[in-house]
Amino acid sequence: MACASCSTKDGSPKGCKNNGTCGTDSCNKLTVFDWLANMSLPNGEKPFDWVEVRYKNGRKHYYKNTENLTLSIGDIVATQAQAGHDIGMVTLTGELVRVQMKRKNIAPEGEEILKIYRKATQKDIDIWQKSRDKEEPMKVKARQFAIDLKLQMKISDIEFQGDGSKATFYYTAEERVDFRELIKVFAREFRTRIEMRQVGFRQEASRLGGIGSCGRELCCSTWLTDFRSVSTSAARYQQLSLNPQKLAGQCGKLKCCLNYELDTYLDALKEFPKTEIKLKTDKGIAVCQKTDIFKGHMWYAYEGEWMNWHKITVQQANEIIEINSQNKTVTSLEEYALDLAEDTKVEFENVVGQDSLTRFDSPKRNKKRKNNRRKGNQNKKNTQNNQTKQSGSNTKNETSKTNQNKRRRNNKRKPTK
Repeated sequence: MACASCSTKDGSPKGCKNNGTCGTDSCNKLTVFDWLANMSLPNGEKPFDWVEVRYKNGRKHYYKNTENLTLSIGDIVATQAQAGHDIGMVTLTGELVRVQMKRKNIAPEGEEILKIYRKATQKDIDIWQKSRDKEEPMKVKARQFAIDLKLQMKISDIEFQGDGSKATFYYTAEERVDFRELIKVFAREFRTRIEMRQVGFRQEASRLGGIGSCGRELCCSTWLTDFRSVSTSAARYQQLSLNPQKLAGQCGKLKCCLNYELDTYLDALKEFPKTEIKLKTDKGIAVCQKTDIFKGHMWYAYEGEWMNWHKITVQQANEIIEINSQNKTVTSLEEYALDLAEDTKVEFENVVGQDSLTRFDSPKRNKKRKNNRRKGNQNKKNTQNNQTKQSGSNTKNETSKTNQNKRRRNNKRKPTK
């Protein structure tokens, strides 16, 4: 997620870890830009002693800095866990943590207050890295065990605790799954404490990440945390084709972005009359066939003449409906459609030096003629070369024959001894 610190100058990037400092501890999932970093606190004001720590795949928790450690964004710390300790990275400090905790309804004076033990040592980091290296092969084996036990579930991710004492298995399932036997197999095979945690399909997509059909990273893995329900009516209001393959996202559910512009469409549709209302004219009854929300146009067709559509504006449609409500009819829709065509007529001006549409025809013909001439000249050269070769071969044959005849004559003239 780009910010002011990720800008480039003279082609050299500033926001990556190797070439300068970044205000969001590099571009990760659910990053937060510390826009209060350059502001100093008032005199006598103590800094907020809570920090935000991120773990694998965007999982975040808030911890109290009881040891008064000097922490900054990007520091690796050892945090309190239910049993043992965990290893994470500091993503936010200062007053902005108070804002984030308030937004997520986390009270600083709550009953369960987790603490930060210390900054992680090299030994802590090595144990944490070894545990992370086990996750991928363990996930492959775990999926195979679930298939062998014929359980209708999908293990999507595994996360080890920082000290390697516990492994959390994230899975998705359509129905309730009895995995008691599976936990026994995991404990016997992996030799660690097991925790099974079911997540929804959207939470699974946000943890794993991916690229959407728009070409950008998934919203749920970069900034979206509020998963609201999406219905097919959102697609109908926006006049989208109800194709499940196009409307579904990586999670298999309807795309969250269908709700982004829904309010704008609903406000625009307030000016449109209902499509079920028919227009009464002297020529016949007209039925709505199509609407264009952005341009404010509607297409109507007479009953029995479904191939001929007449385009009118929303104001004209409301005017005709108002006339029909008074038990009156209009002459025809052609009058309104004609007025619309005159209003939307575009006048084109002559452009000086405008080329004709056939400007590409003559060069092609000349090119073909030149090619034909070249081919003809080449054929003539080839025939001349063939003739010279044939004449040369004939002269060689004639000279060889004359030489043979001379030798025969000389042999006959030699006297016998």
